[in-house]
Amino acid sequence: GSIEAVFLSHFHSDHIDGLGELATIRWVSAGNTAALPVYGPTGVQKVVDGFNLAYSLDTVYRHDHHGDTAAPLSGKGMIANEFAMPEGKRMMPLLDNDELKIEVLAVDHSPVEPAVAYRFTYKGRTTLISGDTVASESVRQHSQGIDLLVHEALAPNLVNMMNAAAVKMGNRVVAKVTADIIDYHASPIEAAQIAKDAEVGHLLYYHIMPPLVLPGQDSLFLNGAEEVFPNYTIGQDGVLFSMPAGSNEIIKVKKGL
Repeated sequence: GSIEAVFLSHFHSDHIDGLGELATIRWVSAGNTAALPVYGPTGVQKVVDGFNLAYSLDTVYRHDHHGDTAAPLSGKGMIANEFAMPEGKRMMPLLDNDELKIEVLAVDHSPVEPAVAYRFTYKGRTTLISGDTVASESVRQHSQGIDLLVHEALAPNLVNMMNAAAVKMGNRVVAKVTADIIDYHASPIEAAQIAKDAEVGHLLYYHIMPPLVLPGQDSLFLNGAEEVFPNYTIGQDGVLFSMPAGSNEIIKVKKGL
């Protein structure tokens, strides 16, 4: 119920599919009286309108059942905050509210357009979240000296194994998809090199592909990236960091759920 806003990097289904439930839980679990703001590049209005339409009957049911105490109609659904894409490699200011500054950067996830990264600065501590992207000079440039780089990563060696198995089994669909996805993501080594070049404080890998479900997969996923940049964490759902103001500390509070 305490979530104040959502920032979308792009509109692939795996990045938006939980929006409806997130907005509903935020609304009903805390009696929120204002809709959930959703920020994103051009297209976010269409995404938000679609979810609001899909949940329009549900919001009526919940208000009729629980009333204004738990489900005030003013708090239902989401409201889109759409912005134009930043030009070139520049970082574009998005929000500057007291001690919080949020900026946005265009990234390359072709053929997916638009796609962006976000940089958050609060009380002198900075995090950049790459969104889905290939290894990017823009991300490297705008990560210079930041505290925490949160960067996506796909392990080509593991995905190639999946592709070879699919080809051997005659599964043309999986073979096609696993061949297609390699060239629009960064590898762990590429993300590590960006972190090293930018001299960031810590690198958090996220959007891990493929999922690491077996013992020993972490090493295969990294494939030498740990030697390029040793201050890293392989992200899990629920991982939590604290970066106290006025210090250089980066504290891992929770490894995951």
